[in-house]
Amino acid sequence: MTLGLSLEVFTRLHVALSLVGIVSGLIVLFGLIARRRLAGWTALFLVTTILTSVTGFGFPFDHLLPSHKIGIVSLVVLAITVVARYALGMVGAWRVIYVIGAALALYLNGFVGVVQAFLKIPALTRLAPNQTEAPFVIAQLAVLALVIVLTVVAARRFRA
Repeated sequence: MTLGLSLEVFTRLHVALSLVGIVSGLIVLFGLIARRRLAGWTALFLVTTILTSVTGFGFPFDHLLPSHKIGIVSLVVLAITVVARYALGMVGAWRVIYVIGAALALYLNGFVGVVQAFLKIPALTRLAPNQTEAPFVIAQLAVLALVIVLTVVAARRFRA
């Protein structure tokens, strides 16, 4: 049991946080492109994405996994992003740092989401059982390309 929850309930909570983080992160990124701050969506995105990374460490494990390393990187990125957004008010270079940080946090969440989808969804597992096959690589490249394009556009358009 984790946090007093069964593993099944804890897993559902973790997945729900991740999905809310991804959806709200996309809304925030499109908001930046539209030159809007979307304060409520931003707070939801940052909180759920932080909680996704934190709860990832709550699953039983006996050694540091790649998902933990991504969680650590995500938490560092999120710390910088929160400071850029709230403590430094996105002034000067901190505006671009905020946009890139938010987009990178979204990407890392999406990257892990694709990995987990190919591990947990039988149809996807059959397409890429080793996660080295073309469908997996294409899915990951599509997520990366989407986030890069949206980040470049948001960094150019958003003004704090």
